[in-house]
Amino acid sequence: MKTVTLGRSDLQVTPICLGTMTFGEQVDEPTAHAIMDRAVERGINFLDTAEMYAVPPRAETFNATEIIMGNWLAARPGLRQKLVLATKVAGPSRGMPWVRGGKGDLSGADIIAACDGSLQRLKTDVIDLYQIHWPNRSVPMFGALYYKPTDEQAQTSMHAQLEALGTLIKAGKVRAVGLSNETPYGVHEFVRLAEQHGLPRVATVQNVYNLISRGLENGLDETLHRLGVSFLAYSPLAFGLLTGKYDDSGIEGPGAPKEARIARYESVRKQRWGRKEALAAAKRYSALARAHGLTPTQLALAFCYTKWQVASTIIGVTSVAQLDEDINAFGTTLTPDALAAIDAIRLELRDPAY
Repeated sequence: MKTVTLGRSDLQVTPICLGTMTFGEQVDEPTAHAIMDRAVERGINFLDTAEMYAVPPRAETFNATEIIMGNWLAARPGLRQKLVLATKVAGPSRGMPWVRGGKGDLSGADIIAACDGSLQRLKTDVIDLYQIHWPNRSVPMFGALYYKPTDEQAQTSMHAQLEALGTLIKAGKVRAVGLSNETPYGVHEFVRLAEQHGLPRVATVQNVYNLISRGLENGLDETLHRLGVSFLAYSPLAFGLLTGKYDDSGIEGPGAPKEARIARYESVRKQRWGRKEALAAAKRYSALARAHGLTPTQLALAFCYTKWQVASTIIGVTSVAQLDEDINAFGTTLTPDALAAIDAIRLELRDPAY
């Protein structure tokens, strides 16, 4: 697996990244260690986590994933320097009182304190890629559709946040910085401020991207391309909708897989992944995959793996078998006919899980 450079940083990562948000909730620690061992064995050097994880977020599992990863790294001396380790500071608390006491802001001091906490839990001296998990501004995300200027309130500025990130880089605690769940405006403004004031330039943006949520292609991709910022695609399988496992049973039917995320967690079903339109679109893509001799998982992952916009695709799994299936899909090519059919479905159904 050839590596790619993230933005204008010196980080070299594999085009597949292991996402870890299931560790500490659906996945116990021994299984998480086995998954990470297998990922490294298969050649993956890029791991992504967050202080907020596990998901769905709960006070009881806040920070759990980083602790599990830290224990794994500590038990494998010499491995850390071979990996690119990414984590995220939670944005302003939105209904999560266990995150900074429910504070509706993310200040520079918060960023520095959160980074120190992540370093301690991960048992490492440096975070390779440190990301702001969601904007401090009021923007549509996690399934919301519309920007509402009336929801704006005084918050810590992007400039102040970049200054804090710069402090972390100067201290040797962080190598590069990134954003997540960002908009074209946000990316432009962070880059403008960095260049104007000599502050850290964002290397990456991590946003949702999959067959039923292609908002990246509504303008953010041009922004990233022109500014030299790399894109990290999360939820390529749309929380399992694009694996085909819900095609016959639906999300809550008697035959639905009870241990899968959407079926198991009501909070997930209330989000974009639980929309009936999202499932209907996923079933269309499953049928398309089978018509072209592919599994639904192969089609969905190949779509992300082969897109010019995507530097690395973040895969989240709950077993070693799922990990192998996802990695084995790398190298799958989609025919011009299949790609045209994908675009035709999108033209008809748009992005029901955006």
